[in-house]
Amino acid sequence: METKPYRVLLYYLYVPIENHEVFAAEHLAACKALELKGRILVASEGINGTVSGTIEQTDKYMDMMKSDPRFADIVFKIDEAEGHAFKKMHVRPRNELVTLRLEDDINPNQTTGKYLSPKEFFEQMQDENTIVLDARNDYEFDLGHFRGAIKPEITNFRELPEWVRENKEMFEGKKILTYCTGGIRCEKFSGWLVEEGFEDVSQLHGGIATYGKDPEVQGELWDGQMYVFDERIAVPINQKEHVIVGRDIYSGEPCERYVNCANPECNKKILCSEENEHKHMRSCTHECRVHPRNRYVVEHNLSEEEVAERLQLIEDSITAK
Repeated sequence: METKPYRVLLYYLYVPIENHEVFAAEHLAACKALELKGRILVASEGINGTVSGTIEQTDKYMDMMKSDPRFADIVFKIDEAEGHAFKKMHVRPRNELVTLRLEDDINPNQTTGKYLSPKEFFEQMQDENTIVLDARNDYEFDLGHFRGAIKPEITNFRELPEWVRENKEMFEGKKILTYCTGGIRCEKFSGWLVEEGFEDVSQLHGGIATYGKDPEVQGELWDGQMYVFDERIAVPINQKEHVIVGRDIYSGEPCERYVNCANPECNKKILCSEENEHKHMRSCTHECRVHPRNRYVVEHNLSEEEVAERLQLIEDSITAK
């Protein structure tokens, strides 16, 4: 099979970085010199990034990172791509690599859950005394997840500890397996679970991205696609079968196409077909459709009469049901 001309690198490492704001500025200049595009977060606790570039550019970047003793242990997860996965290059200093905002912060190099290889995770997932907990956001889960996994009803990562506390009885006496995209959220979250008193806590080492590339498990027991925070939006994981779990917000039909609600104050990610996007003006509710700054209305230069006509058609279709 022909190799694609570009690559997307996903990586992270919890490692102390002194003067991380200065490092972020210098790292941005280095990435721009290599003509990479992507998004990298830098904190005093480490680095977390996704970058895209040609094979040559990404090779040079990986060599540059590995030559720095602080980053010698970084594991790069590599996807082939037809082009860049980002429009620009950003390197941003942050207080935390993943936003949990805990009163007592967790250092994953000191406290974290047991690491499981893809094969170990695959086997333990099927144990009746195990709970598989998705450590991602609701819209990530809706596009794809491990079969039988628990979906926390959260819209951002920092809500997860509170959700666990509210549902603590669900986990009592159970083994907990947790997973996320590349592993970084689980490093800290599984550590928090251990500190919270849960005794048997494990995490998928390298995340879903590593699981999907493993030659033995080949992504088995994953349904749907994996949400990614770049222009690709979704990437396949299960090499053996493709089960669509996403559902069109309007019709309930199987769907894996994400768009953002056209109301700029909502901006919710919604799954819908292209046909339904136009029919419903890319808005998740009536309130969003009639918002004075609806982006769909602006993009398509719709007059008040045309909007009223669309709204009437939607109302008629609801009444007809």
